[in-house]
Amino acid sequence: MRLLDEQYTRTPFYGVERMTVWLRQQGYAVNPKRVRRLLRLMGLEALYPKPRLSLPGDPERRYPYLLRGRAITAVNDVWSTDITYIRLRSGFLYLVAVLDWYSRYVLAWELSNTLETGFCLEALEGALAQGQPTIFNTDQGVQFTSAAYTRRLEQAGILISWDGRGRALDNIFVERLWRSVKWEEVYLHDYQTVADAYDGLDRYFRFYNHARPHQALSYQTPAQVYGLAS
Repeated sequence: MRLLDEQYTRTPFYGVERMTVWLRQQGYAVNPKRVRRLLRLMGLEALYPKPRLSLPGDPERRYPYLLRGRAITAVNDVWSTDITYIRLRSGFLYLVAVLDWYSRYVLAWELSNTLETGFCLEALEGALAQGQPTIFNTDQGVQFTSAAYTRRLEQAGILISWDGRGRALDNIFVERLWRSVKWEEVYLHDYQTVADAYDGLDRYFRFYNHARPHQALSYQTPAQVYGLAS
């Protein structure tokens, strides 16, 4: 699972067959059935057709993707969220984050050892305590399509946007965030406990928001662009 996590971050377009071939090249006698089972446990799917960790929901009401062709020109215009897998020395956790698209500022994040909706709602509440977007974009995972999640957004008067099924790049800014989190923090620190993971990620997100210059932001930090420079 550790190898699969690293290789997925390098080549998120690899499906089960390619992952199986790659592991065999590393000297591991695995078959596609085992690789498929492990990827499902980790919540990973190839970017084509779909990279989402969360299982697809089946809501009664559906929402369109509102961002196609939309120019993002200000903070709090569009926020988005997603979930990723965080490995421990023994076991793993799930990380959710809420991101402002324009500034790349991480408004809130939470860890959980399950994929229940609760930790996603906690992150949402943490983000809403700092502001409110015009549009909130998510994939069609069961956590984000749940009645509790969509109801909270509608109560705040926020427009809901859902990625198109099979459209890997509809939430590209969060995918880029996960790549940075993995290579710049998680893979450099071998978390042994949940507390280690929390402390490491807390340190990293502070660095990411307030100290790490982004080329796409003319080498400003997300906090400077979002208006929270210390």
